[in-house]
Amino acid sequence: MTRHFLNLADAGSDALRAILADAQARKEARAGWAKGRVDADAPLADRVLAMIFEKNSTRTRVSFDMAMRQLGGSAIVMDAGGMQLGRGETIADTARVLSRMVDAIMIRTNDHAKIEELAHYASVPVINGLTDASHPCQIVADLLTLAERGVKLAGMELAWLGDGNNVLHSLIEAAGLLGFNIRVGGPAGYEPDPAFVAAARALGAQISFTQDAAEAASGAQVVVTDTWVSMGQPGGEAVIKAMEPYQVNAALMAKAAPGALFLHCLPAHRGEEVTDEVIDSAQSVVWDEAENRIHGQKSVLRWAFGQI
Repeated sequence: MTRHFLNLADAGSDALRAILADAQARKEARAGWAKGRVDADAPLADRVLAMIFEKNSTRTRVSFDMAMRQLGGSAIVMDAGGMQLGRGETIADTARVLSRMVDAIMIRTNDHAKIEELAHYASVPVINGLTDASHPCQIVADLLTLAERGVKLAGMELAWLGDGNNVLHSLIEAAGLLGFNIRVGGPAGYEPDPAFVAAARALGAQISFTQDAAEAASGAQVVVTDTWVSMGQPGGEAVIKAMEPYQVNAALMAKAAPGALFLHCLPAHRGEEVTDEVIDSAQSVVWDEAENRIHGQKSVLRWAFGQI
Protein backbone atom coordinates (compact mmCIF):
# COMPACT_ATOMS: atom_id res chain seq x y z
CA MET A 1 0.00 0.00 0.00
CA THR A 2 1.25 3.50 -0.87
CA ARG A 3 2.63 5.33 2.13
CA HIS A 4 1.50 8.96 2.40
CA PHE A 5 2.83 11.39 5.02
CA LEU A 6 -0.01 13.86 5.47
CA ASN A 7 0.09 13.91 9.26
CA LEU A 8 2.38 12.34 11.85
CA ALA A 9 -0.28 9.76 12.65
CA ASP A 10 0.14 8.33 9.15
CA ALA A 11 3.48 6.96 10.32
CA GLY A 12 2.54 6.22 13.93
CA SER A 13 4.61 6.09 17.12
CA ASP A 14 7.08 3.35 16.24
CA ALA A 15 7.76 4.65 12.75
CA LEU A 16 8.18 8.22 14.02
CA ARG A 17 10.80 7.03 16.50
CA ALA A 18 12.52 5.08 13.70
CA ILE A 19 12.45 8.14 11.42
CA LEU A 20 14.09 10.26 14.13
CA ALA A 21 16.75 7.63 14.83
CA ASP A 22 17.52 7.25 11.13
CA ALA A 23 17.72 11.02 10.65
CA GLN A 24 20.15 11.45 13.54
CA ALA A 25 22.35 8.58 12.37
CA ARG A 26 22.45 9.75 8.76
CA LYS A 27 23.25 13.31 9.81
CA GLU A 28 26.10 12.13 12.04
CA ALA A 29 27.45 9.90 9.28
CA ARG A 30 27.96 12.84 6.93
CA ALA A 31 29.50 15.26 9.43
CA GLY A 32 32.08 17.45 7.72
CA TRP A 33 30.97 16.49 4.22
CA ALA A 34 30.19 18.97 1.44
CA LYS A 35 26.46 19.66 1.47
CA GLY A 36 25.94 18.38 -2.05
CA ARG A 37 27.74 15.07 -1.54
CA VAL A 38 25.51 12.03 -1.91
CA ASP A 39 25.10 9.70 1.07
CA ALA A 40 27.29 6.60 0.84
CA ASP A 41 24.35 4.27 0.20
CA ALA A 42 22.43 6.65 -2.13
CA PRO A 43 19.13 5.05 -1.07
CA LEU A 44 16.94 7.07 -3.45
CA ALA A 45 19.17 6.78 -6.52
CA ASP A 46 17.15 7.43 -9.70
CA ARG A 47 14.07 8.52 -7.72
CA VAL A 48 12.39 11.83 -8.60
CA LEU A 49 10.32 14.01 -6.26
CA ALA A 50 7.82 16.53 -7.67
CA MET A 51 7.48 19.57 -5.39
CA ILE A 52 4.33 21.69 -5.78
CA PHE A 53 4.24 25.12 -4.16
CA GLU A 54 1.01 27.06 -3.71
CA LYS A 55 2.64 29.05 -0.90
CA ASN A 56 5.97 30.87 -0.79
CA SER A 57 8.82 28.89 0.69
CA THR A 58 12.48 29.09 1.68
CA ARG A 59 13.18 26.21 4.08
CA THR A 60 10.72 23.71 2.60
CA ARG A 61 11.89 24.29 -0.97
CA VAL A 62 15.60 24.12 -0.25
CA SER A 63 15.45 21.34 2.34
CA PHE A 64 13.45 18.92 0.18
CA ASP A 65 15.69 19.64 -2.81
CA MET A 66 18.82 19.03 -0.73
CA ALA A 67 17.27 15.96 0.88
CA MET A 68 16.73 14.35 -2.51
CA ARG A 69 20.22 15.29 -3.69
CA GLN A 70 21.86 13.80 -0.61
CA LEU A 71 19.79 10.63 -0.98
CA GLY A 72 20.95 10.29 -4.58
CA GLY A 73 17.70 11.34 -6.22
CA SER A 74 16.46 14.53 -7.83
CA ALA A 75 13.59 17.00 -7.50
CA ILE A 76 11.40 19.02 -9.84
CA VAL A 77 10.08 22.34 -8.50
CA MET A 78 6.67 23.49 -9.71
CA ASP A 79 4.80 26.62 -8.69
CA ALA A 80 1.06 26.02 -8.88
CA GLY A 81 0.55 29.18 -10.93
CA GLY A 82 2.78 27.79 -13.66
CA MET A 83 1.03 24.41 -13.79
CA GLN A 84 -2.23 23.38 -15.36
CA LEU A 85 -3.39 22.97 -11.76
CA GLY A 86 -3.39 26.75 -11.62
CA ARG A 87 -5.54 26.92 -14.76
CA GLY A 88 -8.30 24.64 -13.60
CA GLU A 89 -7.02 21.08 -14.00
CA THR A 90 -8.46 19.00 -11.21
CA ILE A 91 -6.37 17.77 -8.31
CA ALA A 92 -7.37 14.21 -9.20
CA ASP A 93 -6.12 14.53 -12.77
CA THR A 94 -2.90 16.17 -11.60
CA ALA A 95 -2.34 13.28 -9.19
CA ARG A 96 -2.90 10.70 -11.94
CA VAL A 97 -0.51 12.41 -14.36
CA LEU A 98 2.30 13.04 -11.86
CA SER A 99 2.05 9.46 -10.60
CA ARG A 100 3.03 8.32 -14.11
CA MET A 101 6.00 10.71 -14.27
CA VAL A 102 7.61 10.90 -10.81
CA ASP A 103 8.18 8.66 -7.81
CA ALA A 104 6.72 10.90 -5.07
CA ILE A 105 4.96 14.23 -4.64
CA MET A 106 5.45 16.92 -2.00
CA ILE A 107 2.95 19.77 -1.85
CA ARG A 108 2.86 22.99 0.17
CA THR A 109 -0.66 24.34 0.04
CA ASN A 110 -3.45 25.90 2.08
CA ASP A 111 -6.56 23.70 2.33
CA HIS A 112 -5.73 20.33 3.88
CA ALA A 113 -8.54 18.78 1.83
CA LYS A 114 -6.42 19.37 -1.29
CA ILE A 115 -3.58 17.17 -0.08
CA GLU A 116 -6.04 14.50 1.04
CA GLU A 117 -7.57 14.47 -2.44
CA LEU A 118 -4.13 14.41 -4.07
CA ALA A 119 -3.16 11.40 -1.94
CA HIS A 120 -6.45 9.65 -2.70
CA TYR A 121 -5.81 9.71 -6.45
CA ALA A 122 -2.01 9.40 -6.46
CA SER A 123 -0.36 6.01 -6.80
CA VAL A 124 2.95 7.36 -5.44
CA PRO A 125 3.68 8.73 -1.95
CA VAL A 126 2.35 12.22 -1.16
CA ILE A 127 4.12 14.26 1.53
CA ASN A 128 2.71 17.27 3.37
CA GLY A 129 5.13 20.19 3.04
CA LEU A 130 2.60 22.39 4.89
CA THR A 131 -1.14 22.92 4.96
CA ASP A 132 -3.29 25.23 7.06
CA ALA A 133 -4.13 22.21 9.25
CA SER A 134 -0.71 20.70 9.93
CA HIS A 135 3.05 20.85 9.34
CA PRO A 136 4.38 17.37 10.17
CA CYS A 137 7.79 17.68 8.49
CA GLN A 138 8.57 20.73 10.60
CA ILE A 139 7.86 18.79 13.77
CA VAL A 140 10.15 15.93 12.69
CA ALA A 141 12.93 18.55 12.44
CA ASP A 142 11.96 20.01 15.83
CA LEU A 143 12.03 16.63 17.55
CA LEU A 144 15.34 15.74 15.91
CA THR A 145 16.81 19.01 17.19
CA LEU A 146 15.69 18.29 20.75
CA ALA A 147 16.93 14.70 20.64
CA GLU A 148 20.36 15.93 19.49
CA ARG A 149 20.48 18.20 22.54
CA GLY A 150 19.83 15.29 24.85
CA VAL A 151 16.18 16.05 25.61
CA LYS A 152 14.24 12.90 26.46
CA LEU A 153 11.10 13.25 24.36
CA ALA A 154 8.93 10.92 26.44
CA GLY A 155 7.68 12.92 29.40
CA MET A 156 9.03 16.24 28.06
CA GLU A 157 7.33 19.43 29.24
CA LEU A 158 6.84 21.84 26.33
CA ALA A 159 5.31 25.32 26.36
CA TRP A 160 3.68 26.84 23.29
CA LEU A 161 3.07 30.59 23.20
CA GLY A 162 0.69 32.12 20.69
CA ASP A 163 -1.82 31.05 18.07
CA GLY A 164 -3.30 27.55 17.85
CA ASN A 165 -2.04 27.04 14.31
CA ASN A 166 -0.87 24.21 12.03
CA VAL A 167 2.53 23.88 13.74
CA LEU A 168 0.87 23.50 17.12
CA HIS A 169 -1.51 20.91 15.68
CA SER A 170 1.42 18.74 14.60
CA LEU A 171 3.21 19.28 17.91
CA ILE A 172 0.08 18.13 19.74
CA GLU A 173 -0.09 15.09 17.47
CA ALA A 174 3.56 14.31 18.29
CA ALA A 175 2.83 14.67 22.01
CA GLY A 176 0.27 11.91 21.76
CA LEU A 177 2.50 9.64 19.70
CA LEU A 178 5.66 10.08 21.79
CA GLY A 179 4.19 10.74 25.23
CA PHE A 180 5.08 14.32 26.12
CA ASN A 181 3.03 17.20 27.50
CA ILE A 182 2.17 20.65 26.17
CA ARG A 183 0.99 23.77 27.97
CA VAL A 184 -0.53 26.22 25.50
CA GLY A 185 -0.45 29.88 26.43
CA GLY A 186 -2.63 32.07 24.24
CA PRO A 187 -5.67 34.33 24.13
CA ALA A 188 -9.24 33.06 24.15
CA GLY A 189 -10.53 32.38 20.66
CA TYR A 190 -7.18 31.23 19.27
CA GLU A 191 -7.17 27.66 20.55
CA PRO A 192 -6.04 24.74 18.35
CA ASP A 193 -8.42 22.36 16.60
CA PRO A 194 -10.04 20.26 19.36
CA ALA A 195 -9.78 17.10 17.23
CA PHE A 196 -5.96 17.15 17.52
CA VAL A 197 -6.22 17.78 21.27
CA ALA A 198 -8.71 14.95 21.81
CA ALA A 199 -6.58 12.47 19.83
CA ALA A 200 -3.44 13.33 21.82
CA ARG A 201 -5.23 13.11 25.14
CA ALA A 202 -6.67 9.72 24.16
CA LEU A 203 -3.07 8.51 23.82
CA GLY A 204 -2.16 9.81 27.28
CA ALA A 205 -0.61 13.22 26.55
CA GLN A 206 -1.43 16.11 28.85
CA ILE A 207 -2.53 19.12 26.77
CA SER A 208 -3.49 22.11 28.90
CA PHE A 209 -4.46 25.71 28.19
CA THR A 210 -3.91 29.00 29.97
CA GLN A 211 -4.26 32.67 29.12
CA ASP A 212 -1.30 33.41 31.41
CA ALA A 213 1.98 33.35 29.46
CA ALA A 214 4.11 32.97 32.59
CA GLU A 215 2.04 30.00 33.74
CA ALA A 216 2.49 28.33 30.34
CA ALA A 217 6.27 28.79 30.39
CA SER A 218 6.77 27.90 34.06
CA GLY A 219 9.23 25.00 34.35
CA ALA A 220 9.07 24.12 30.65
CA GLN A 221 12.07 22.33 29.14
CA VAL A 222 11.23 23.69 25.69
CA VAL A 223 9.55 26.96 24.71
CA VAL A 224 8.08 27.22 21.21
CA THR A 225 6.40 29.99 19.28
CA ASP A 226 5.57 30.92 15.69
CA THR A 227 4.59 33.98 13.74
CA TRP A 228 1.35 35.50 14.96
CA VAL A 229 -0.01 36.14 11.47
CA SER A 230 0.56 33.40 8.90
CA MET A 231 0.70 33.93 5.14
CA GLY A 232 -2.69 35.01 3.83
CA GLN A 233 -4.29 35.11 7.29
CA PRO A 234 -6.89 37.89 7.66
CA GLY A 235 -7.24 40.33 10.56
CA GLY A 236 -3.52 40.90 11.08
CA GLU A 237 -3.65 43.95 13.37
CA ALA A 238 -6.30 42.42 15.65
CA VAL A 239 -4.31 39.18 15.92
CA ILE A 240 -1.09 41.00 16.78
CA LYS A 241 -2.82 43.01 19.51
CA ALA A 242 -4.33 39.85 21.01
CA MET A 243 -0.97 38.07 20.94
CA GLU A 244 1.22 40.82 22.43
CA PRO A 245 1.10 39.41 26.01
CA TYR A 246 2.55 36.11 24.69
CA GLN A 247 5.80 37.44 23.27
CA VAL A 248 8.75 35.20 24.11
CA ASN A 249 11.30 37.52 25.74
CA ALA A 250 14.05 37.12 28.30
CA ALA A 251 11.65 37.59 31.22
CA LEU A 252 9.41 34.81 29.94
CA MET A 253 12.32 32.45 29.24
CA ALA A 254 13.43 33.02 32.84
CA LYS A 255 10.18 31.33 33.93
CA ALA A 256 11.13 28.15 32.07
CA ALA A 257 13.36 25.41 33.46
CA PRO A 258 17.11 26.13 33.71
CA GLY A 259 18.71 25.49 30.33
CA ALA A 260 15.36 25.46 28.53
CA LEU A 261 15.61 25.46 24.74
CA PHE A 262 13.83 27.84 22.38
CA LEU A 263 12.34 26.71 19.06
CA HIS A 264 10.79 28.67 16.18
CA CYS A 265 10.07 27.21 12.74
CA LEU A 266 10.99 30.52 11.03
CA PRO A 267 10.66 32.98 9.46
CA ALA A 268 10.57 35.03 12.67
CA HIS A 269 9.04 38.46 13.05
CA ARG A 270 11.63 39.79 15.46
CA GLY A 271 10.14 42.15 17.98
CA GLU A 272 6.71 40.54 17.69
CA GLU A 273 6.46 36.90 18.81
CA VAL A 274 10.11 36.77 19.90
CA THR A 275 12.80 39.28 20.83
CA ASP A 276 16.34 39.41 19.46
CA GLU A 277 17.74 38.61 22.91
CA VAL A 278 15.96 35.24 22.89
CA ILE A 279 16.29 34.12 19.28
CA ASP A 280 20.00 35.05 19.25
CA SER A 281 20.70 33.57 22.69
CA ALA A 282 22.52 30.38 23.63
CA GLN A 283 19.13 28.84 24.50
CA SER A 284 17.94 29.23 20.92
CA VAL A 285 18.39 26.23 18.62
CA VAL A 286 16.50 27.67 15.66
CA TRP A 287 19.42 27.37 13.22
CA ASP A 288 19.94 23.69 14.03
CA GLU A 289 16.16 23.33 13.70
CA ALA A 290 16.21 24.89 10.23
CA GLU A 291 19.08 22.70 9.02
CA ASN A 292 17.37 19.64 10.43
CA ARG A 293 14.54 20.07 7.94
CA ILE A 294 16.95 18.41 5.48
CA HIS A 295 17.86 15.49 7.71
CA GLY A 296 14.35 14.86 9.00
CA GLN A 297 12.85 14.95 5.54
CA LYS A 298 15.43 12.52 4.20
CA SER A 299 14.14 9.96 6.66
CA VAL A 300 10.50 10.85 5.97
CA LEU A 301 11.20 10.21 2.29
CA ARG A 302 12.87 6.89 3.09
CA TRP A 303 9.86 5.91 5.22
CA ALA A 304 7.50 6.84 2.36
CA PHE A 305 9.48 4.59 0.04
CA GLY A 306 9.29 1.69 2.49
CA GLN A 307 12.95 1.82 3.51
CA ILE A 308 12.20 2.43 7.20
